[in-house]
Amino acid sequence: MMTDKRRPYTAEFKREAVRLVTDHGYAVAEAARHLGLNAHRLRRWKSEVEQTTHGACPGHGRISRDHEA
Repeated sequence: MMTDKRRPYTAEFKREAVRLVTDHGYAVAEAARHLGLNAHRLRRWKSEVEQTTHGACPGHGRISRDHEA
């Protein structure tokens, strides 16, 4: 029985893969195919990047005590 091992991806590779979609206008499926990735994986990476860079409140929407009025 064969076991599938996950291929490790560096943070830099993930950022560059997402940039193909966000900055260079590639479709997710096209970029994933070009990089030999599953499109779902690239969509997940893209979502993770968007959540961390565009979130209004860090900490999953909780306002820190430093920002309470």
